[in-house]
Amino acid sequence: MCKAFVVKKLPPENSYGKTEYKLKLSNNADKKRIERLASQMKYRLAEGGGEAFYVIGVTDDGEPLGLKEDELKESILVLEKAASRIGAKIQVLRKVEGKRGLIAEVLVRLSREEKPPVQVTIAALGNVDAGKSTLIGVLCSGVLDNGNGLAMQKVARFLHEIKSGRTSSVSVHLLGFDDKGKIVNYSLINPLDEPEIFLRSSKVLQFSDLGGHEKYLKTTLRGVMSKVPDYVMLVIAANSGLQVMGREHLGISIALRIPVFVVINKIDMVYEEKVEEVVSDVKRILKMPGINKLPIEIKDKDDIIISARHISSGRIVPIFRVSSVTGEGLDELKYFLNIIPPRMMWAEKMKNPLLIYVDEIFNVKGVGAVAGGLILSGIVNVDENLLLGPFKDGSWKNVRVKSIHINRVPSDKAFAGLDITLALAGIKHDEIEKGMTLIDARSKPRSVRMFSARITILKHPTTITRGYQAVLHLNSIRSTVKFKDMDKEVLRTGDTSNVILEFLYHPWYVREGDIFVLRDARTRAIGTIIRIIQ
Repeated sequence: MCKAFVVKKLPPENSYGKTEYKLKLSNNADKKRIERLASQMKYRLAEGGGEAFYVIGVTDDGEPLGLKEDELKESILVLEKAASRIGAKIQVLRKVEGKRGLIAEVLVRLSREEKPPVQVTIAALGNVDAGKSTLIGVLCSGVLDNGNGLAMQKVARFLHEIKSGRTSSVSVHLLGFDDKGKIVNYSLINPLDEPEIFLRSSKVLQFSDLGGHEKYLKTTLRGVMSKVPDYVMLVIAANSGLQVMGREHLGISIALRIPVFVVINKIDMVYEEKVEEVVSDVKRILKMPGINKLPIEIKDKDDIIISARHISSGRIVPIFRVSSVTGEGLDELKYFLNIIPPRMMWAEKMKNPLLIYVDEIFNVKGVGAVAGGLILSGIVNVDENLLLGPFKDGSWKNVRVKSIHINRVPSDKAFAGLDITLALAGIKHDEIEKGMTLIDARSKPRSVRMFSARITILKHPTTITRGYQAVLHLNSIRSTVKFKDMDKEVLRTGDTSNVILEFLYHPWYVREGDIFVLRDARTRAIGTIIRIIQ
């Protein structure tokens, strides 16, 4: 279905980024022209992390002229030819009316054969009992919940989580799409089989399922900081609305500048009037000063496409209504997840030196010490020598990579953006701590005990003075720091100040420009490291 074109003119085409305008592509184009189109497409795919948007029927300065139906069809065929040259596939998302004809928006995605799948990481946040795990279980398994926690049980990590119905740990689950946008999980014997999903998908969404109860906030913060999510999926129960911890999670997402989309869950449990009330409340909060977001209630396919194209800016917040029991709204959410673009530009980070923060530690029988974490930059190879540390005395230790696994699939190498596990030689598993780093053996790392930072107090019931202690979260580091000095005598909620912080019990590897969160029982603050002192 074509809709009347609403926007008179689009923004001019940007030379950088993942979006390309084309007025018309002729089927008479010679081989050189096709090759030029393919080269240009490869550039756009690199800019978009493996995905790009093409808008056909629009001039470079954004004039939505449109094409006749046969001209548009011909242009799409030429685009498909160019895509095939570089191992990419296209999906026509929608057609709309321009000034003189039709305009098509096309998603281009690299196929699985060319490189590992496009990866997007989504942190699921929200108040306890909002239905985060249930929703992820339904999305990843394709089986609706029975209203008694069936879907949640499929993705729970521990027995006590099944018994209580509450997530207390960080668990990761994959949702894979093929190059035609179909969900891979549903065609597998075990729809939660991570290796098979990874091997068969052109795009993989990695859901980090995080606890919603206040007593698990430290674990939730570690999950958000260490997984470096592209987006946050804020899940809100329709029967209870946006509660205290949901607001807390929204505040953390905004403070960390992570784009958010909202899912109003459990709409089958309440009347339509209650759902409307919750949606209105969420919109009101998103528009408040300090948050200043533009909520978009998803009502049709056009809303989904517009939201997916612009969500990475962080300005807009799509709002979905779903039921994990009846399935209402799930198709719209799945379509959105298929076309949502990766936000992190990992290709650029591959050129930098290797950096991995240890987030998981295992002692595997017959293998030995295994460390897991996200590659923040660089490339790692099997048999490569690395430095691990710092230890409590500030020292570093040489280790060798015996094997690499990506989503439980063995690999000879891995690069920035991938969540991996490494079997290490030269170290015992009980010597490794979460928060340690693995870096290039030729590096000369600094074990940091004290640094200056600029912090903003998001929430504190009284005042902060010199000597105050809090827990610092930076990637997978979770360590106590002490306020050694401050620009101001006291700090209160809303204050911003330059401070000097000291790690009390353990030095860590941190860098200038790193963003961190401070927390204690009733305090939240966010900061940026300005200078390393010692």
